[in-house]
Amino acid sequence: MAWRDSLPAVRGKLLRDEPLGPFTWFRVGGKADVLFIPADPGDLSDFLRALDPDVPVTVLGVGSNVIIRDGGVEGVVVRLAGRAFGEIHIEAAEHQVIAGAGALDATVARASAKAGIAGLEFYAGIPGTVGGALTMNAGCYGSETKDVLVSAWGFDRTGEMRVYELEDFGYTYRHSEVPEGGIIWMQAIFQGRPDDPDAVAARIAEITSRREQTQPIREKTGGSTFKNPPGHSSWKLVDEAGWRGKLFKATGGGAMFSELHSNFMINPGEATAADIEGLGETVRADVQSKRGVNLEWEIKRIGRPL
Repeated sequence: MAWRDSLPAVRGKLLRDEPLGPFTWFRVGGKADVLFIPADPGDLSDFLRALDPDVPVTVLGVGSNVIIRDGGVEGVVVRLAGRAFGEIHIEAAEHQVIAGAGALDATVARASAKAGIAGLEFYAGIPGTVGGALTMNAGCYGSETKDVLVSAWGFDRTGEMRVYELEDFGYTYRHSEVPEGGIIWMQAIFQGRPDDPDAVAARIAEITSRREQTQPIREKTGGSTFKNPPGHSSWKLVDEAGWRGKLFKATGGGAMFSELHSNFMINPGEATAADIEGLGETVRADVQSKRGVNLEWEIKRIGRPL
């Protein structure tokens, strides 16, 4: 890794061999060869322009929907943190919300409610950031990012600014035609509609309450594990195959699908990334064998196995 000896100068932080587990909800995983926490978008753009083009770059948000493998992540991991990437602005006349890629989805929902803008309430049920929502057309409770997005901009691997309109994303269920990792998103514009702030807040409270009652949000989890196959619910397939609450061990203390929601994997204590990913792959194979249904991962798995 000689490239690490000639990294571009930055105003943010460059950390070598930084453990990534603490940045993820599962609290597992190895180290980044280099972790870069840019000071602001300009710092990120300059870094990308100067970085050796052969060095891989991976973006990490709040780590709510990702498994970092135990062998760590090759190249540079970029983490967008702080006000420079998480600001939210309201365009009241247009009923639009402009949010940084590092803004939490739930914070976007609450900001829209305060401004009397409806349509973004579903983001209160998504445990991630705007950047992740753009990447995977995040959604829940009958609404998706494609229903509210106007446009977004970010940097490509060379540090050049790219602007995408809604139609450029080619959104389908949990999928975008924009190559994953091809753009590091910086900001998005969402379109809402006028409504009474109290009414919007009440709907957000209902979504939040529903999530608390049906999902293991206080566990070390990663959100929905599998996409729903056409005509099926993933949680039912996992449950019917007998995996709810069943401990699986590969190299560590083991992982399991939650007793509360059987499409949510949890780290009950000392799981490794191999435990968690191994559980998912074992269940995928079991469901394929028993039901002939292919479960596709919704959680991202990145990095090197040990």
